[in-house]
Amino acid sequence: MYEAFYSLKKRPFSKAISPDDLYPCESALETQSRLEYLKQIRGIGVITGEPGSGKSTQLRAFSQGLNPSVYKVMYFPLSTGTVMDFYRGIAGCLGEIPRFRKVELFHQIQEAISRFFQEERMTPVIILDEMHLSRPRFLSEITILFNFSMDSKNPFILILSGLDYLSERLQLNQNRSLNQRVVMRYKLEALSEDDCKGYIQHQLKLAGANTPIFEESGLKAIAQRTRGIPRLINNVCTDALITGAANQVHRISDEIVYQACETLSF
Repeated sequence: MYEAFYSLKKRPFSKAISPDDLYPCESALETQSRLEYLKQIRGIGVITGEPGSGKSTQLRAFSQGLNPSVYKVMYFPLSTGTVMDFYRGIAGCLGEIPRFRKVELFHQIQEAISRFFQEERMTPVIILDEMHLSRPRFLSEITILFNFSMDSKNPFILILSGLDYLSERLQLNQNRSLNQRVVMRYKLEALSEDDCKGYIQHQLKLAGANTPIFEESGLKAIAQRTRGIPRLINNVCTDALITGAANQVHRISDEIVYQACETLSF
């Protein structure tokens, strides 16, 4: 494998990266700052960005940094399911046996969240991913479910995450009530050319690289072809390393990067 050829201790550009090892670009730092603010005030937050921009990575880093004795994290990537699927999932994560009737299940969830917050001194943190795909009714139900004491209290943290289209959906008239209750929102931006180069070098350093592997022309080509999207950067770099090792090339140039882009069809 290419790890041995480039004298790497482990495979770089992996999704299974520790939150402590994330590259501290401006967008990532701002995201964590906004999420920290949401943690302090509680309520509803919205995180958006292009596909592969790192939304799930940032949410994972945030949730793993929460004290499990103070915060109860629930993650739901199944936003295309039914409202009842969502209700049952929430109830189950709260340690409840879901009731059958919707109205009973609704009160069961609200009571469980309030009990966690008031009696156990724990704040439920519900993360809903891929929310741009959710059904219209889903957003309306969220507005109702997370209305506590006539909207005077926020004994929870709710994070809605999705593509940029989510922000457009929230601005529709039927979602105006939910949109008005959002207390934190942020859009992850793509990496700049300098951050793209820094990100690649950071990943290689974590993998044990002692000498430069990508030439300056290769780094610039990656930044241009991927438009600074971390997921695309990971894919191109991995394919370029495989191609470079197969051809016994110790320094990866723009030519190999372009070959990788062709292989990946972008």
